Amino acid sequence: MTTEHATRPTTPHGPALPASITPALLGRLTALVAAAPDAARVTTTAPYTGLPLADLPVSAPEDVEAAFARARVAQKAWAATPFAERKRILLRYHDLVLARRNEALDLMQAENGKTRRDAFLEVVDIGIVSRHYARNAAKYLSPKRRRGAIPLLTHTTELRHPKGVVTVISPWNYPLSMAASDTIAALMAGNAVVQKPDTQTALTALWSMDLLHEAGLPRDVWQMVIGRGSSIGTPLMDNADYMMFTGSTATGRKIAGDAGRRLIGASLELGGKNPMIVLDDADIEKAAEGAVNACFPSAGQLCVSVERLYVAESVRDAFIAAFTARTEKLKIGAAYDFGRDVGSLTTPAQLTTVTEHVGDAVAKGATVLAGGRARPDLGPLFHEPTILTDVTPDMTVYDHETFGPVVSIYTYRDVDEAVALANATSYGLNASVWSRNGARGRAVAARVHAGTVNVNEAFAAAWGSIDAPMGGMGDSGLGRRHGADGILKYTEPQTVAHQRLQGFYPPSRISAETWTDLLTGALKVMKAIGMR
Repeated sequence: MTTEHATRPTTPHGPALPASITPALLGRLTALVAAAPDAARVTTTAPYTGLPLADLPVSAPEDVEAAFARARVAQKAWAATPFAERKRILLRYHDLVLARRNEALDLMQAENGKTRRDAFLEVVDIGIVSRHYARNAAKYLSPKRRRGAIPLLTHTTELRHPKGVVTVISPWNYPLSMAASDTIAALMAGNAVVQKPDTQTALTALWSMDLLHEAGLPRDVWQMVIGRGSSIGTPLMDNADYMMFTGSTATGRKIAGDAGRRLIGASLELGGKNPMIVLDDADIEKAAEGAVNACFPSAGQLCVSVERLYVAESVRDAFIAAFTARTEKLKIGAAYDFGRDVGSLTTPAQLTTVTEHVGDAVAKGATVLAGGRARPDLGPLFHEPTILTDVTPDMTVYDHETFGPVVSIYTYRDVDEAVALANATSYGLNASVWSRNGARGRAVAARVHAGTVNVNEAFAAAWGSIDAPMGGMGDSGLGRRHGADGILKYTEPQTVAHQRLQGFYPPSRISAETWTDLLTGALKVMKAIGMR
């Protein structure tokens, strides 16, 4: 790994915070937290340096209750706001995010530790999502004529009503994308949102909310609370009309159970142990470059990143040589510019997981082809991008999600075996297939048990196709974001059927027996002429 620039800190601990992160900005953002003036405080630290970053107020359960009460009042007026006005607000937000992208990049890097390039992809994501729902929400949610029970006599319409107040719980790994993208769809559907971002990356989430308020969204329509799930999780669930959660499978199971007991809907994007399949006809150089982009963005802290690589025997050596060479050239380090390829892990817990998974694998016989070490010389939470082979089922890294810059390479003999290996997991979030033959690649992709599968791409092709649904199968969750599914889930469908002239019961002048004969004949005719 190339690290020559990463060892030039501007403070004794690492790079100083960018000039854009001023005390005034921090004060303005932290004041947006729904918490009492005398609330307890919690301090976050910058992953690059381990130094204090932000002092945030902590919301108490009664603060959450109060936020929901305000949201319920605001939601009624927001739901009555015409789509044209919602669209105007969201498109202005789109422009503000792009115009102030450097401020967003600085906050994301300061809180998360990712590279500037990876942070910019979150800005791109929010630009695409906000534009899509601004211009398509009215189409998705407009009244739809449906076939009536009796042709010409039954006028049937499907309506869509907002759920009410949605709880959004967003993670630390993609603090802008996960804070804003799900919220955007909920808001455009006419809901209010009470959100709990992860405390570590709350500033980025608050920044996003602040910009949407500036764009014209009424303040109480989107509010944020800060705190541990053990403290405020109950009021967040008990007051929700719908739950949107992104995080671990274990927590997702609990939320699903709680939502089931309340008979409310929930959408859960959970963990993954995502595979990449390199077919024997793949372009090796492109596949190796694709593997780098699949495994190491945001230091591997990405739900859709690849942790399992399956390579055809005939191209194994060539692929490993190309992939290892590219990985060893990656620039790892801390910098608030575009000069690094791999940044820091975000929390000490993640570094512990990564080092334990790699250490366990090596102790049991795995071979390290690249990386393999923590890098405290670069900062407290850095770990080298790591490639492993000779990984066996008794190793933790084999089937447990690492959520770090670690990938294991396996070999297969034929396509059937590759698909079977890729599907040999309880997860099913994302996958990647590489082939020079697009039709062949798509055919293999269709056999992989995952909510999204990319051909000759890592994850961005499917993720960025906002018109299509994105989500997981199995232990990777339920529900979908993006496209029609991503906004319709925040609504209650209602069928309004207007019956005219005659219904299913006979008029008084016709006997029941005659009427049944008439209806039976009508049903036969409808089948014969191909009516649906």
